[in-house]
Amino acid sequence: MTAKPAAAAARATVYGYPRQGRNRELKKAIEGYWKGRVGADALRETAADLRRSNWRQLADAGIHEVPSGDFSYYDHVLDTSVMVGAVPERHRAAVEADALDGYFAMARGTQDIAPLEMTKWFDTNYHYLVPELGPDTVFTADSAKQVAEFTEALALGHTARPVLVGPVTYLLLAKPAPGVAADFEPLTLLDRLLPVYAEVLADLRAAGAEWVQLDEPALVQDRTPAELNATARAYRDLGAATDRPKLLVASYFGRLGEALTVLAKAPVEGLALDFTESGAANLEDLAAAGGLPGKRLVAGVVNGRNIWINDYEKSLATLGTLLGLADRVDVSTSCSLLHVPLDASAERDIDPRIARWLAFARQKTHEIAVLARGLGQGTGTIQAELAANRADLVSRAGSALTHDPGVRARTAAITDADGRRSQPYAERTAAQRAHLGLPPLPTTTIGSFPQTTELRTARADLRAGRIDVTGYEERIKDEIREVLSFQEKAGIDVLVHGEPERNDMVQYFAEQLTGYLATRHGWVQSYGTRYVRPPVLAGDISRPEPMTVRWTTYAQSLTERPVKGMLTGPVTMLAWSFVRDDQPLGDTARQVALALRDEVDDLEAAGTSVIQVDEPALRETLPLRATDHAAYLAWATESFRLTTGGVRPDTQIHTHMCYAEFGDIVQAIDDLDADVISLEAARSHMQVARELAEHGYPREAGPGVYDIHSPRVPSAEEAAALLRKGLEAIPAERLWVNPDCGLKTRGWPETRASLENLVTAAREIRAELATENS
Repeated sequence: MTAKPAAAAARATVYGYPRQGRNRELKKAIEGYWKGRVGADALRETAADLRRSNWRQLADAGIHEVPSGDFSYYDHVLDTSVMVGAVPERHRAAVEADALDGYFAMARGTQDIAPLEMTKWFDTNYHYLVPELGPDTVFTADSAKQVAEFTEALALGHTARPVLVGPVTYLLLAKPAPGVAADFEPLTLLDRLLPVYAEVLADLRAAGAEWVQLDEPALVQDRTPAELNATARAYRDLGAATDRPKLLVASYFGRLGEALTVLAKAPVEGLALDFTESGAANLEDLAAAGGLPGKRLVAGVVNGRNIWINDYEKSLATLGTLLGLADRVDVSTSCSLLHVPLDASAERDIDPRIARWLAFARQKTHEIAVLARGLGQGTGTIQAELAANRADLVSRAGSALTHDPGVRARTAAITDADGRRSQPYAERTAAQRAHLGLPPLPTTTIGSFPQTTELRTARADLRAGRIDVTGYEERIKDEIREVLSFQEKAGIDVLVHGEPERNDMVQYFAEQLTGYLATRHGWVQSYGTRYVRPPVLAGDISRPEPMTVRWTTYAQSLTERPVKGMLTGPVTMLAWSFVRDDQPLGDTARQVALALRDEVDDLEAAGTSVIQVDEPALRETLPLRATDHAAYLAWATESFRLTTGGVRPDTQIHTHMCYAEFGDIVQAIDDLDADVISLEAARSHMQVARELAEHGYPREAGPGVYDIHSPRVPSAEEAAALLRKGLEAIPAERLWVNPDCGLKTRGWPETRASLENLVTAAREIRAELATENS
């Protein structure tokens, strides 16, 4: 294959880049600031150092146009709310007193003021802060951050392109502010918002920006005619402004669909589209629309969300086709590199045979530069790179590391009966209540307790050889005893062992399953200063030996109350890993489900009466287009039932979900056939309880009454008020009392106080119910 050189040398660029730094310097600086150990000036200097380092890395890799403004202390959607002046009334005083502290108050809350709601960014595990808007919202432009970071890049000699969340996506992501009617549509504020965007664009132009990127990922979802008309109006008005830079409207995470025609006709100078597998239809749609004559096309041919090497020949074929469809074609990733780790070369413990198949952010920038050179100067200039890439792809496709005949035979033998409990829920629940003997409104937690400095130190000491396994395990036992003792004294009904031995709810299991590999430095931002290391799912999955039974049975030996066995479900094991791209996701999910089924069966055999299989990622992995929902939910719910289908009727199966919009998957939640589900509800004011009720959900549910993503301690009165709201939707005999999520990231003082208040609230409501029924 030989591609002809483009008329103009193709440029290499990216949508955005990881923020944290090689050693998570940003996390450490921000958390130090929160604790008073790092001053504001020192925090800002750390941030500036990281931006400089990122731009230098990109430029050194051959990226011609670097992004600016994609850097954030917490979240880029929150940054947008600040940029347009959409600060909630309850946070205004804090923001006016100190902009930085007020910013963090919006993100995390204070003891007296609740934070903004947090939910998942499309179908990723990144969380954004939801804008709160209403008919009285007044937008005002504040371009200080965007202009400062652009001029910073410019002063360092880089060609920079400021990145903003687009106005349509911003409004579509927003929710009605507290006290505003639930049917208020933030998109009705578009005409009020557009002049503010025009002002920011003018400020960037005045600072020297040639191009500005406006991200509109919401347009890859199903959009109504009214929303598409609003998009057309937005870019007609912004495009008509005279004092502005050139506009590059960027979409990602899939097919742009109907919005492609709208944007192709808009008076903007460029579009950025996803041309990886998830957005493959964009190529066909673009050709059908007549291309983008006179416009720039930024082609996302390197996947920004996975960690596998690019197929150069396939990407060059796509790029070659695109040359005839736009005035200029540049090369990029399919989305921001925020969603992948920084540098695969830092991983020293990965099998070298597998390491050659991996590309993290730095490797992806190299791939983009190679493809841009091949497109612009001809493939003769990259023959060595093409040959090496071809050899790596062949080695992966034929490797014994990726295929286990025994696993594949077991998966092929699955029957419908494997995914069904032996009795329907109505019969199971009677057996479970008799067996467990729980009070009305039983209290529990989601699983993890604070991961203290002592625990993290013990884990580091074990890795470094400063303590042996016996010493480490004694420390774990001490922690379990402390967690159990606290829960019993606090009056919690169904206990957990606190998961002190677990580094992460996915990684812990991945390290004990065949087919997975863990990274040492592969950190990815989940939200704020919370970073995770998604494991890599490289081959077929099986469970060589029990993973949780030992610690769960040890905890149960310390108490007469039931202790939950805690597992991460198959969909979440996939969603929070970098999954293999060489077989259908459903096939991989079934393999993981069978491995977890073995663990569930062993827990039950060891005497565990309550087993929780967490699936917080069920909603976030839902495809962005409705036409793809049914196929996904079929294998997703099947894999959960495969995991849990073999237990006795009196074994109670729990599941847990958090920080996503659940209303459109309530039927799938029902289809899981779990006995109890706990869900995030505190920040969304029991919205999910109402959604369950509207569906007629027949099982037990625990909508959370304690927002664990904030350091504030909710009072017993606050928790009781939320429980009363919950009781309006869920009858008392089916209502559980629990936090929104696990407590791993919280400190012990706030955890103790919050859970004691939670139990007090449950007892108060029980007393009220007893009085009503007497």
